[in-house]
Amino acid sequence: MKESWSSVDTLETNFRPLVVIELAKGTKEETIEWFTKRIVDKKANGGAQLLIKPLVTENGNENIYLVGASHLRLLLGAENVGLVKECNDNSMRAFTYSSRKTFKDFADDNQNFLTMSECQYIIKHELDNLRAKDEKMIPGYPQAKLYPGKSIVRRLLTNGILVQIFPLHDREELKKLRHTWYGQVKIGYQPLDEIRCYFGETIALYFGFLEYFTFALIPMAVIGIPYYVFAWEDYDKYVMFATFNLLWSTVILEVWKRICAVMTYRWGTLLMKRQFEEPRPGFHGVLGINPVTGREEPVYSSIKRQLRIYLVSVPFVCLCLYFSLYVMMIYFDLEQWALDYHEENKSHFSSLMLYVPSIIYAVVIEIMNRIYRYAAEFLTSWENHRLESSYQNHLILKVLVFNFLNCFASLFYIAFVLFDMKLLRQSLATLLITSQILNQFAESLLPYWLQKRHMKKMKERMHSLKMDTDLSLVEQVNSEKEMGTYLGTFDDYLELFLQFGYVSLFSCVYPLAAVFAVLNNITEIYSDALKMCRVYKRPFAEPTANIGVWQLAFETMSVISVVTNCILIGMSPQVNALFPDSKMDLILTVALVEHLLLAIKFVMAFVIPDKPRDIQIKLAKLEFESLEALKQQQMKLAAESLKE
Repeated sequence: MKESWSSVDTLETNFRPLVVIELAKGTKEETIEWFTKRIVDKKANGGAQLLIKPLVTENGNENIYLVGASHLRLLLGAENVGLVKECNDNSMRAFTYSSRKTFKDFADDNQNFLTMSECQYIIKHELDNLRAKDEKMIPGYPQAKLYPGKSIVRRLLTNGILVQIFPLHDREELKKLRHTWYGQVKIGYQPLDEIRCYFGETIALYFGFLEYFTFALIPMAVIGIPYYVFAWEDYDKYVMFATFNLLWSTVILEVWKRICAVMTYRWGTLLMKRQFEEPRPGFHGVLGINPVTGREEPVYSSIKRQLRIYLVSVPFVCLCLYFSLYVMMIYFDLEQWALDYHEENKSHFSSLMLYVPSIIYAVVIEIMNRIYRYAAEFLTSWENHRLESSYQNHLILKVLVFNFLNCFASLFYIAFVLFDMKLLRQSLATLLITSQILNQFAESLLPYWLQKRHMKKMKERMHSLKMDTDLSLVEQVNSEKEMGTYLGTFDDYLELFLQFGYVSLFSCVYPLAAVFAVLNNITEIYSDALKMCRVYKRPFAEPTANIGVWQLAFETMSVISVVTNCILIGMSPQVNALFPDSKMDLILTVALVEHLLLAIKFVMAFVIPDKPRDIQIKLAKLEFESLEALKQQQMKLAAESLKE
């Protein structure tokens, strides 16, 4: 028997708060009444059919509301969003309420069949899909225009009426996760399945990639140590090391695709169907008709967007790149000054001064990267992209281009213009180590210290008040709403991308780069886990099947590393000695070797399947069963029509 939305009860005795909604102070009563009514209204009436109650504090209701849902509502919501769960026969299938008994661990009284993060994802999905019907404006705010089909939550956010929506932490589960994740120093795998259950697939995949990349760096680190110790000044012996690096960078990225497929199949996201993408919250334009959905929504000319991109954004990025190169030349002037100072004094202090320009430059690079990031976000938002995916792709492209040039331009200049291998090694080591220290401090240690200080003041204030309400819940909501918002895995992947560049681009010059990368990543795992559990609000789970455009970014970096390492090998005295009479022969030989290595990379990428054989069979089997079910349904409909 199929359960209908009309039978879902909007009242539940055991209310479980899952999501917090904070409205702006001074929000008009008619707005609150209208919004909360839309949340609890039945689906047939255009509501979300959820449960909501105000959070009562010492000052009364401060426009903070707790949102939950009945167990039946969540199950129907799971079917609506297309969650994939494990069946009793160990296969993975999209959950349907009508076939709920066939899924593993399902029972009518089992409230834990859906994880808390899945429940919160369902609620967020339903809130995002609250759409205006015949309202022309938000009640109480005539300037906040509405039209049929417009997302109510997005309009409330863009008009500043809705401050934030965030999922609550589960204190007991978080405590258990902290203990198994970073509560004890140990050498072992992370609890990725537990991380996925608590934070969702996107964050679990990042930590899975971070762990995998760290383990993949170990062979490079182990091989790099003896090269560093026994062949410090002999660059000719680095030819084999560079060749190994080129093959290594290809293999690890292809193997990661397979590991990613195994994990996401187990989590169900590999099978989730991509939903139709709605306009992003910041998108604006004149009201028109979407030719795909037939709904009224803002329409913005693609020609205007292209003009903004090519006449404003591209010149601005080029100007920033020029400024980055200008700062780089100032760095080389400082390097020359430090070298002259050392030549004049020949003291221990002057020896230390040789590292000062590189350290200053590394700090300036980090500052410039962060300032540019804000500018890139503003520009990309101003370009007015309709879809979030398009916005993210343009933002990532801007940031990657600038960060690549800003971080690596000086190394390319030293290697291929100055031909100074000693300075290249020194600059690479200084930039890598300094950037790692700065990132650890800025991303984890400083936010943790600020959050701990804030929490201490919050607890003192809360316990000094006499309250009749649920102190623990009020304290939790008030403390979490003041936490910083986790903005996604963008910066974390960017840091790994730049680290991959430091390790792979000039590996034959500084083999210890992989060693420092491994040490940094071990601490990164603990510091990132700390900030997820203690520093930021709990983010909403985001189902995903892979690491997205970052896979392409890493693969592009590995291709560039082939070119740079081949040129560095060709510059070595031993290789030059093989072509004493003709430099053209040397250039042609290096180009031939580089093309052969690229060909080997692409052949390896083609030969190594993206998905293991057993996963391919399971996916093919599910596709076959879906087609057979569709065929049976069509035959049944045809038979019924013939009877009529």
